[in-house]
Amino acid sequence: MDIFVDAMTGFINSSGFVQFFQGENYKFLIMIAVALFFIYLAIAKKYEPLLLLPIAFGMLLANLPETGLMTPPASESEHGGLLWYLYQGDELGIFPPLIFMGVGVLTDFGPLIANPKSLILGAAAQMGIFVAFLGALALGFSFEEAASIGIIGGADGPTAIYTTTKLAPHILSTVAVAAYSYMALIPIIQPPIMRLLTTKKERAIKMEQLRPVSKREKILFPIIVTILVILILPSTASLIGMLMLGNLFKESCVTDKLAHHASEAMMYILSIFIGITVGATTRADTFLTFDTLGILLLGLFAFAISTASGVIFGKIMCKLTKGKVNPLIGAAGVSAVPMAARVAQNVGKEENPNNYLLMHAMGPNVAGVIGSAIASGIFLTLYR
Repeated sequence: MDIFVDAMTGFINSSGFVQFFQGENYKFLIMIAVALFFIYLAIAKKYEPLLLLPIAFGMLLANLPETGLMTPPASESEHGGLLWYLYQGDELGIFPPLIFMGVGVLTDFGPLIANPKSLILGAAAQMGIFVAFLGALALGFSFEEAASIGIIGGADGPTAIYTTTKLAPHILSTVAVAAYSYMALIPIIQPPIMRLLTTKKERAIKMEQLRPVSKREKILFPIIVTILVILILPSTASLIGMLMLGNLFKESCVTDKLAHHASEAMMYILSIFIGITVGATTRADTFLTFDTLGILLLGLFAFAISTASGVIFGKIMCKLTKGKVNPLIGAAGVSAVPMAARVAQNVGKEENPNNYLLMHAMGPNVAGVIGSAIASGIFLTLYR
């Protein structure tokens, strides 16, 4: 009987339930609650479920005790946890450029080519990156940490991961979670800022149809951008190179199978791997700190400033063109493609049901992708 009681006691003490009541392990319950809330948002509210659901589930797995999923191998003869091995794709900077290839296939640069002025809005929406960078320095973060925090303002998860792995890998989990969470919550964060900074009349502006863009222009664009940007900032080669290669797969019309697999199977697989491993880095014992809170708040501030900057420059363009530009498209200058463009379309349609801003907003949106990669290149050149 004693042997049975000892066995049952040992079994109970080794279970995860008991772990929650030891020391400060109650923090894991907090993170589990956050994970469940994100799962709710992804499923019930449909807030970018392809992004938010794997992140939330990775967060859930990481905070269940004794799983060992993110445990590195203790020696060469031992094995680490499953998610630790997948995480190496993030940490070594492999997954983000490959995601950019898929984004390139899915991206139509036609609206940007048809309206080159939208480059200004894409550039303006990167202002939050540099404002947050200065804010992080003021709060005592190092130059490398501040650059990694600032890049959250670009609303580009892969770029944030890539930059942070090169400059400040010790804060990668917080930066990655902030970047991807804010990307997923764009439909909540951006509209209030957009409405605050614009009038009903401005939001109802109907823009003229864009000119047709030739196939030759679409083929030459990724080649020219690759050459110019990488010559100016060689450190952008991984991100810009893969982005433009993916776009060339699509526009050349001779590599349809490569384009299909890069934008479908590869993209979905990488999204799963990045999402679940980013979520799995949020263990309560390392994530729930004052530094984490500061990074999350600075990231949100950066994202808000980027949105506001895009809208303000949109208002300036509206004045200069005598009301031909809807300022809402400036908010799409953050590089979350095509989420930010869809938000601009939805907010504009609230005021004018016949308003179709999506293609106009895609110009600043894809310019923002290039802009965030350039901002990353600037930081990598200065501080790596």
